[in-house]
Amino acid sequence: MQKILIVGPAWVGDMVMAQSVFITLRQRWPNAEIDVIAPAWSVPILKRMPEVRRHIEMPVGHGEFDLPARYRLGKQLHAEAYDQAIILPRSFKSAITPFFAGIPKRTGFRGEMRFGLINDMRPLDKKVLPQMVQRYVALGLDRDAFLPPSHIPQPKLEIDSQNQQRLLAELSLSTDKPVVGIMPGAEYGPAKRWPLKNYADLARQLIGKGNQVWLFGSAKDQQACEEILDAAGDGVVDLSGKTSLEDAVDLIAATELVVTNDSGLMHIAAATGRNLVAIYGSSSPAYTPPLTDRATVVYLDLECSPCFERECPLGHYRCLKDISVERVVDSCLSRGELSC
Repeated sequence: MQKILIVGPAWVGDMVMAQSVFITLRQRWPNAEIDVIAPAWSVPILKRMPEVRRHIEMPVGHGEFDLPARYRLGKQLHAEAYDQAIILPRSFKSAITPFFAGIPKRTGFRGEMRFGLINDMRPLDKKVLPQMVQRYVALGLDRDAFLPPSHIPQPKLEIDSQNQQRLLAELSLSTDKPVVGIMPGAEYGPAKRWPLKNYADLARQLIGKGNQVWLFGSAKDQQACEEILDAAGDGVVDLSGKTSLEDAVDLIAATELVVTNDSGLMHIAAATGRNLVAIYGSSSPAYTPPLTDRATVVYLDLECSPCFERECPLGHYRCLKDISVERVVDSCLSRGELSC
């Protein structure tokens, strides 16, 4: 039986995509025990992944080094006697804890001078592995495996139907009309956010065709969702900041279709099996696509795209502003089981 420690990523979408390597490991070793070091916020996501045995909280904030804390965690994990550690991030600091845990095989890509900390060092050819999920899965395979991986398992989060019904009752939500989930936020920055006025226009048109709209987002997205609600009017329910991440998973699973920027919630929606229309701006669907067969990607692929910047370096945001509402409406009607 393999006992494996994974050092997980720090972003919601990346953690969802990491499930692909968890599934890959369980396919290789059905009885493998997989533990994941990750931030505390990731617990609701990891609890919905049956491949994961337990979550180990990283006692250090995102971007912080704090060598003593990483050392102490490594020493605490030494008694677990893991067979292998797989370090998904490419940073130096992410490889410290598995080293001090005394794990004999420590697998990761070359990056930030991690020689010694990682003893199963893999070269990263971005042309061979253009997608982030391919890179994750490759680390779960033998070092001499043919790349790119021939099979990428799609993430699939478990849904708690009892919690879903509780939320529908407590929030007075109805599914009598088809539900379109709209996710106007993107933690990364404005260069990944389709204009709010476009989302409001989209909501009005979908409501006019007999559907209803639920707005999803964190507390940081409340102002944006309020603007959409005020502009779109009746038929819109604003759930931003009103649900935990775990609750959002179950409510997203109650929708017929989701329209979203490239964000963590996009990857959650994909992993719940929803029909999906994903709008890309500064990022690229060639790098972090929604991992589902039920997605339509809207992407202009301009000459300046993708720049992967938080804000448009040219100041025009054409990669988002030039995506018409009509195009997104058409994508919705062709993708989901909606009222037309």
